[in-house]
This record gives sequence, C-alpha cells and structure tokens, in this order.
Amino acid sequence: MGALTGSPWIYAAVALSVLLDVFLPVLPSGVLVITAATAAAAETAADVPDVLVLTLCAATASVLGDLVAYRLARRGGARLDRAIARSRRLTTAQERLGAALTRGGGALVVLARFAPAGRSLVSLGAGAAHRRVREFLPWSALAGLSWAAYSVTLGYLGAHWLGATWLAAAVSVAALSGAGAAAAYLLRRRPA
Repeated sequence: MGALTGSPWIYAAVALSVLLDVFLPVLPSGVLVITAATAAAAETAADVPDVLVLTLCAATASVLGDLVAYRLARRGGARLDRAIARSRRLTTAQERLGAALTRGGGALVVLARFAPAGRSLVSLGAGAAHRRVREFLPWSALAGLSWAAYSVTLGYLGAHWLGATWLAAAVSVAALSGAGAAAAYLLRRRPA
C-alpha cells in the first residue's frame, strides 16, 4: 500500500474506488482516501499525494458515480419500475425520496453519502423516481465534497496526532465508520 500512496497512481485508485463504490458499496473507498491522506500528512516522500488534489479527486469521483447511477436508474424504464412496484418498501422509499428532493430535502442526499450503502440507495432512488437532475446534482456535489473533505481531514489529522502509522489510519477509519453509523441511524428515524 505504501508504494501506491507514494505514487501519482493513488489519484486514479481513489477515483476508481470512489466512482465504483456507488455500485459496490463494499469497496473500501473511505479507507483508501484516509490512507492516502495519512500518507500526505507524513510528508516523508516528495511524491505523497496533495490533500487538496486528493479531496477534489474523491469529491469529483463521488459526484460522477452518483450521476452514472442516477442516469442508469432513470433510464431503467418499465423493467425497473416493475421491480420497484413489486416491493411495498421500495415503492414507499421511492415516494419519500422523491418528495424529500422536491421539497428541497437535499440534506437527505448529503446525509446518505456517509451512511453505508446510503449513497447507492439515494442515487438509484432519485433516478428511479425520475427526479430532475437539477434537484439532485447540487446536493450530490455537496455530499461528495463534504464526504471527501471529512475523510481526508480525518486521515490527515489522525496522522498528525498519532503519527503516520496504521494506528492513525485505523482511528480515522473508526471515526468515518462512526459518522456512517450516525448517518444510518438518522436516516432510519421517521420524521415527526
């Protein structure tokens, strides 16, 4: 991993991981971003990733992944609509998401970016609900930038406080997981 974080290929690896984790939520994109930020904090090599470039790379890949999932779900057509209609739970979730986005409830998109698989559900749900891209894109951009900045900051600060070690990366990943658990809890709560 050290060889990857010390090379320019880290940006491609981060972008690919973040882009694809909308379809495969088990990909460790957050871990990769944090590890790269930890390496950036170490500043031991001239080729360590730059934190600003790393943040922009992760945020851009997040938004692009969201848009690809959104477009695929939006163009899913009758087949996807039938699959959603067979599940009362999915139908309800689609209606709630559509209503939340229409009311300007884009905070849902931002919060879901931190929850495990939340990004996938919201991106695919917004497309399947045929929400307009202008209702979804600004919130997706804010969500991607917030998540990327939070992840990079965790890795960077963890390395400064605990040294550029695996312990720093582990503590930072635990903090990211905690934010994900909190986001998942808030998403599950029913509005009053």
